[in-house]
Amino acid sequence: MIYPSIDKLLNIVDSKYQLVHIAARRSKEMTKTDYFQIPINKYVSTKNIGRALEEVAEGLITVKNDEPK
Repeated sequence: MIYPSIDKLLNIVDSKYQLVHIAARRSKEMTKTDYFQIPINKYVSTKNIGRALEEVAEGLITVKNDEPK
């Protein structure tokens, strides 16, 4: 995978595991609903998992960190 770079993504999301979880959930949502936050022709990736990572890189998906109490 070339775009978006893992370094850029890890500046947004704290861990690789959380990034994988977020991208997988968003990818499944895209497949199920056919809803995309960016116009379909603006994505670099052709697969939904890559598109989900692009949305994370663009800041369209926000990550809430719930600290255990």
